Amino acid sequence: MQIRNIAIIAHVDHGKTTLVDKMLRQAGAFRDNQVVEERVMDSNPLEKERGITILAKNTAVKWGETKINIVDTPGHADFGGEVERILRMVDGVLLVVDAFDGPMPQTRFVLRKALELGRTPIVMINKIDRPGADPLRVHDEVLSLFIELEADESQLEFPTVYGSGRDGTSTLDLDQPLTDLAPLFDTIVAKVPPPPSDVAGPFQMLISTIDYSTYVGRIAIGRIERGTVKVGDSVLLVPMEEGKKPEQSRVTKLFGFQGLDRVEVPSAHAGEIVCLSGLEGVEIGATVTDPEHPERLAGISVEEPTISVDFLVSNSPFAGKEGKYVTSRQLRERLFKELERNVALKVEETDSTDTWTVSGRGELHLSILMETMRREGYEFQVSRPRVITRTDASGQKFEPYEELAIDVPEEYMGTVFEKLGPRKAEMIEMKNPGQGLVRLLYKIPARGLFGYRSEFLTDTRGTGLIHHRFLEYGPWAGPLAGRIRGVLVSMEAGTAVAFALWSLSDRSVLFIEPGVPVYEGMILGENSRPGDMDVNPTKEKKLSNMRSKGADEAIVLEPPRLLTLEAALEYIEEDELIEVTPQSIRLRKRVLAASDRKKITRELKRERASA
Repeated sequence: MQIRNIAIIAHVDHGKTTLVDKMLRQAGAFRDNQVVEERVMDSNPLEKERGITILAKNTAVKWGETKINIVDTPGHADFGGEVERILRMVDGVLLVVDAFDGPMPQTRFVLRKALELGRTPIVMINKIDRPGADPLRVHDEVLSLFIELEADESQLEFPTVYGSGRDGTSTLDLDQPLTDLAPLFDTIVAKVPPPPSDVAGPFQMLISTIDYSTYVGRIAIGRIERGTVKVGDSVLLVPMEEGKKPEQSRVTKLFGFQGLDRVEVPSAHAGEIVCLSGLEGVEIGATVTDPEHPERLAGISVEEPTISVDFLVSNSPFAGKEGKYVTSRQLRERLFKELERNVALKVEETDSTDTWTVSGRGELHLSILMETMRREGYEFQVSRPRVITRTDASGQKFEPYEELAIDVPEEYMGTVFEKLGPRKAEMIEMKNPGQGLVRLLYKIPARGLFGYRSEFLTDTRGTGLIHHRFLEYGPWAGPLAGRIRGVLVSMEAGTAVAFALWSLSDRSVLFIEPGVPVYEGMILGENSRPGDMDVNPTKEKKLSNMRSKGADEAIVLEPPRLLTLEAALEYIEEDELIEVTPQSIRLRKRVLAASDRKKITRELKRERASA
């Protein structure tokens, strides 16, 4: 049987996972009467909630006499580590582009990786049934992008398929009617080269991803580069780093992919994507080889992280009330365990025994880890994100810059210009494709994006679109404009009362509602002016026997602004922390007591005056 290995890559929301759903259905992966939920490849609960792919996943379908291994990859640049290692085990990529939006920043990111590795591209212009879709314009934009990314001649001759992933239809020619996905499958079989097929050589396989099963332990997933492997074979595990000693293991189970299922197989040969179990201490980037030929394959290179946060053991007055795992030992073990499969993450010890610095590709990358740990029962605190800077030999400081793409109605352009100026954003391009939205392209320090997304959505009344990706390291841009308004800080411990919150609501935006337990130093809301304000949210109405008409009318409060983890990371300042528990996300001051905070402020003023 012939084999084709292909990864589906695209920008967020351009329809990868929905297209894979239809490919599985039309290739007969499901029974006719089988009930299958939408976006079946998004198996992680967080993926279903957010509508994005976070973890790359494998599936396989049969089309005629060919087995097609398909990998659904994340579209967000924060999960580039997933994309980079998955591209190592495929021979072609299916680039899905929205027929209305055209190529977006993360389209460029994933495509650049694929072209650098020499993968054969197929382009599918998706959602051609969408109002305002212009597939011919988008085709020209994709071609320009290929030229800009210095694709070679064979890659520039990419075949183009037009279709609708939602309807499961495609065509090679816009003048022809849309049919099923047969044109797409036929193009994959015809254009994607078969994988290496040196079946006779000594066994060799690169581990691209790792899974875990409580039944068989750690499972290594990758493509066999050379030779054949059978259940019971002795293999050598060669670590990615030079100098580490190889370990001998035995393959206890061997799985192939069929539809969404893993199927146990007795043997597999070069070109197939398989899962091996029985390899103790296996890690991503390691090579599994024949013991007689311990040849290491080139490891998986992942771009360096650009943002870091501190994870701290919770020392809040409410510590241990909601979480199952709260000690420094449990938190440390969980963070270092994450490194086994999250190759783009870094965890470092600090001088403090209850603090660890965790570095990732962006705020979303780090917040997904926090959300996952929170759901597992962990309780911890997180600091404000910091960019990771570099210094050259001459002592000049460099920081990460992002490419920021904004689609915004014309009437809100002035507000966007006004807000991005103090954040040191530099406009690269402005164009009006004539679809009611103007596209603005900026180069901006990564620091300048902290807190901007929520501001942008408010400024554009939710009508704007914002996307960004890592661009390069550039010279330090100097001080940037920070948060304009202060916060309301509780000066008492107890339970928030509607009467007290009602008296605060005129001059603030609240983050909590009546009946919520509070403690001294907890942040309750945003002040309407600069500077923090200490308030008492537990203050009740004085009772007396004097009554007047309308005095005891029901208090009506506006719904509070409930912060998500991403919004909280963008919002907090250096002297604040996020308290993360399985049930709550709270903001707090690092120093809880109001008297201690005032003392620190006085000392800082004295130091500045003497300097």
